[in-house]
Amino acid sequence: MAEQLTFDLPAHAAQGLDDFLVTSSNAAAMAAIEGWQNWPNRKLVLVGAQSTGKTHLTHVWAGQSAARIIDASALADLDIQTFAGQSVAVEDAEQVAGDKVAETALFHLHNLVLAEGGALLITANAAPSRWGIHLPDLKSRMEGTTIAHLDAPDDLLLSAVLVKLFDDRQIAVPANLIDYVLPRMGRSLAAAAKLVAQLDHAALSEGRPLTRALAARILNKDFGTGT
Repeated sequence: MAEQLTFDLPAHAAQGLDDFLVTSSNAAAMAAIEGWQNWPNRKLVLVGAQSTGKTHLTHVWAGQSAARIIDASALADLDIQTFAGQSVAVEDAEQVAGDKVAETALFHLHNLVLAEGGALLITANAAPSRWGIHLPDLKSRMEGTTIAHLDAPDDLLLSAVLVKLFDDRQIAVPANLIDYVLPRMGRSLAAAAKLVAQLDHAALSEGRPLTRALAARILNKDFGTGT
């Protein structure tokens, strides 16, 4: 069958509160974010593996607290004084470990934000005790911060995310497709997004509806699990 010309338009990645799907795997973290005004010492470390929803929750919190979001990799180049009086979220904070300039910048940001009445959200893949921080003052402050954990997505969350991703692309999904792909796909939100994008592209390029057979072919190509 001749392939049709397709335009790979990226789906909109909604980052609002109403777009965050809550299940047992993320309910505790969501509760911590919603209760941000009661954080001990006005700071929190949000810990979770890649593609568990940290960035989405960070944007939810920023929307509630009017916080600025920065990536830890940019800390060394920032004028920390410009953050005085603001709430701040620092993403992927483990990246500062071993970088003297970046560690010092995070230390000063921590002190400035909290001294000026702001709140501080730190995200990372692991707890601060595992980052390998060299600066003793930063190490003690990070390890003394309350931690909220995001667990790996459970089946309920992955199912809901798949349904939403298909709906965002206006794809009609066969009744048994979600149950079929769920045990055969990667166990992350990123894997769900990749699978939906691949299925959408394949169906469009081949001019055919989305079917279990098509899903089996895509899954077998990527994961060897399509049977």
